[in-house]
Amino acid sequence: MGWARSAMQMLEQWRKPLGEQDEHGTGVGGPEGQLRQNGAVTPDRSTPDASDNTATTDSSPLVLADLVIHMDDVVVRRGQNQLLNKLTWSVELDERWVVLGANGAGKTTLLRIAAAELHPTSGSVHLLGEQLCKTDVFELRPRIGFTSAALANRVPPDETARDVVLSAGYAVMGRWREHYDEIDHDRADELLGGLGIAALADRKYGTLSEGERKRALIARSLMTDPEMLLLDEPAAGLDLGGREDLVARLSVLAMDPDAPATVLVTHHVEEIPPGFTHVLLLRDGEEVASGLIDDVLSSESLSETFDQRLLLERSGARFFARRR
Repeated sequence: MGWARSAMQMLEQWRKPLGEQDEHGTGVGGPEGQLRQNGAVTPDRSTPDASDNTATTDSSPLVLADLVIHMDDVVVRRGQNQLLNKLTWSVELDERWVVLGANGAGKTTLLRIAAAELHPTSGSVHLLGEQLCKTDVFELRPRIGFTSAALANRVPPDETARDVVLSAGYAVMGRWREHYDEIDHDRADELLGGLGIAALADRKYGTLSEGERKRALIARSLMTDPEMLLLDEPAAGLDLGGREDLVARLSVLAMDPDAPATVLVTHHVEEIPPGFTHVLLLRDGEEVASGLIDDVLSSESLSETFDQRLLLERSGARFFARRR
């Protein structure tokens, strides 16, 4: 667990002035990334939890060796609502993605598909080399670290922070009769330490602050040494200090070459940690643009994403936005 061991040392480097850390230049991203592509889909009904229309299948040969996520023409429809519309998107092993968009843009729906918790109405989805609807999701999910507000609401308030992390090993929420070895306890404590809450390991989850709960859940998502990490609005509800602390720690994780491929969903460019390499902009379930963050994220693309005139500014490795 190289990341947890080196987290505190890397945080010292993070505390340098932002301008000294910018590896990608100081200008706001210029040209917009690739545009959405539309294409054919192949229906299939073989998947549990799929919608009542069609599920996902794709028999065409794909080169997936370096991809942790590959979605092709994905559609998610619930009743009359189109949550995602013909979305094509891929994430490689060493990439750190931000998914950015307004409320209702389809960000959480996208992340639930990537977590193998939701099946699309149509289109093809491959996760960690396995095709969704042709693999056992109960074997796939432990390979994916996932944290969200829905998961946070399921944590028993009297569970200790250590047990919140430990119980990820059995994919349960709320410790009962499972047995954990000493190595499991050591790993849980190491992860809590890497996120700056080692001293709170024996505190009950219900007594933690919002920021401390977020960090405990991120530690839980890393417990099984996942091949992919999905973070759904991890800074939501945090005050300024809590947000900045979390952004700093996520930046440490993003810059660690041993860390898993990561996808972070947010509404706010201010919550993008330095070290994240790519961005996907969503509006009304469709891609606005995607690609390298320096190429895609601009005042123009952000304005289109949020349907208003916005000015994007950059200070060192951080982004800031305001209305014009």
